[in-house]
This record gives sequence, C-alpha cells and structure tokens, in this order.
Amino acid sequence: MTARRIGAGAIVLLGALYFLLPLWATFQFSLGMVRGTWSFQSYRVVFADQRFQETFLFSTVCALATIVLGALIVVPTAYWVRLRLPRLRPLVEFITLLPLVIPPIVLVFGYLRLYNSSSWLPFTSTLWGTNVLIVFGYTVLSLPYMYRAVDTGLQAIDIRTLTEAAESLGAKRHVVLLRVILPNVRAAVLSGAFLTFAIVIGEFVLASLLNRPAFGPYLQNVGANRAYEPAALAIIAFAVTWGCMILLQLAGGGAPGRPRALLKIGRRGR
Repeated sequence: MTARRIGAGAIVLLGALYFLLPLWATFQFSLGMVRGTWSFQSYRVVFADQRFQETFLFSTVCALATIVLGALIVVPTAYWVRLRLPRLRPLVEFITLLPLVIPPIVLVFGYLRLYNSSSWLPFTSTLWGTNVLIVFGYTVLSLPYMYRAVDTGLQAIDIRTLTEAAESLGAKRHVVLLRVILPNVRAAVLSGAFLTFAIVIGEFVLASLLNRPAFGPYLQNVGANRAYEPAALAIIAFAVTWGCMILLQLAGGGAPGRPRALLKIGRRGR
C-alpha cells in the first residue's frame, strides 16, 4: 500500500510539474518587459489596449449567447431522446460528433456560401446578421461538448420515473423539463457551459473569416507583432479559465434535489 501511494504521489507530482513549469516560465517571461527588473508593465499595456477590451467583451457576449442557445437546443433534445426515442440515440450522437470531424474552415465557408449578401438569407450583409451567424457557428462547434455533458447528467438520474411522478402531480411536459429535469442536471449543463465558454474565447477561424472583432484573432495578431504581451495574454486567459472552473464548482455544488422539486409541483397542482 505504501509503495502504491508513493507511486501515485510521484505520478501526480510529475503531472503537476509538467503543467506548472511551462506556466511559471510564461508568467516569468511576461514580467520581463522592463529590462533588469520584474514588472507588470506588459499586463498594464494589455489592459489599457482598447482592442483587448472590445474583443474580450465581444467574445464574452458571444459565449453567453452560445451557452443559452446551446442549452435551449441540447437539453430538450437529449431529454426527449432518452425518454421517448432511445433508438435514435446513435443517430443523434453521430450528428453531434460531426463538428469534431468537419473542420471549422469548411463550416465557415459553407456559411459564407449559403448566407452571403446575395442569398435568400443575407446574414452577412449586416453586422447584426453576421453576429447572429457567428453565434450559430459557435453553437455548432460546442455541440459535441454540451450534448455529452447533458447526456451524461441525464444518464445519472431516472428521468422516466421523475417524469411520471411529476405528471401524476399534474405537471405539463415543459414544467417537468424546467422544474424537475433541469435542476437535476444543472451541474452537467454548467460543465457544458464552461467548455463552450473556453471554445468561444479561443476560437479563431470563424471570427477571422467572418471579420468579427473576437478575442481569438486579437490573440493571434498580438502574438505575431509583440513579444511580452502574448505571454501576459496567455496568463490572463488561463486565469479566466480557472475562474470559470471555480464559478462552475460554486454554482453546481448546491443543485436542488428531486424531492424538493416534486414537492413544489405537488403543491402547485393542488
């Protein structure tokens, strides 16, 4: 047992060093903008850059819109497939995995071909339409991760029993989905939301070819023209990612239980 613990500890230590040493080297390099001393000058330059603020805000808004749209599509679909159409699960899983096989550049060129200014749905003729189109593209790219997370959460609960119990108390199907199923898979939805946020923040191809001011093209542009600012941006992106993980743990830790949700429905039914 002692040898196993030592071996497990050594593996964890090696993994931590493999992860933390490059991060520390990047952070140390980002502090060397002023010669002869360590300073946060590169971070000041990044935060003072108007393009950083605009691109990060744009990508954050797109990420939130993508999370909402993805959840609205995936949660009812995964719930209905598991409840009523189990034979279609392989087909739905295959469809949701297609974004991992089809490159994003193929997706965006298809969008440009179908939704250009001369088509019957000219999304790209206006900024608003292009923004909507890029959110649709991000939703497609995040579909494998959101669907897998939600489907795993649904697998962990007995949705058929919960649905029948809620319907016996007089709840409609949409009430069952919102008041019973969704609270029980909240942690799974938040996991998919976190992955979606990470994908949207770092995505480059769609934003670049659709000519939108997103954070991914900004990172590429800064990395190609500057030295210390890209390292600072990498640390900032890492901090944002871990901040999302902490928020995920805090938000998902207090998911309401099934009896409470069914009790509320029973009281309303009366």
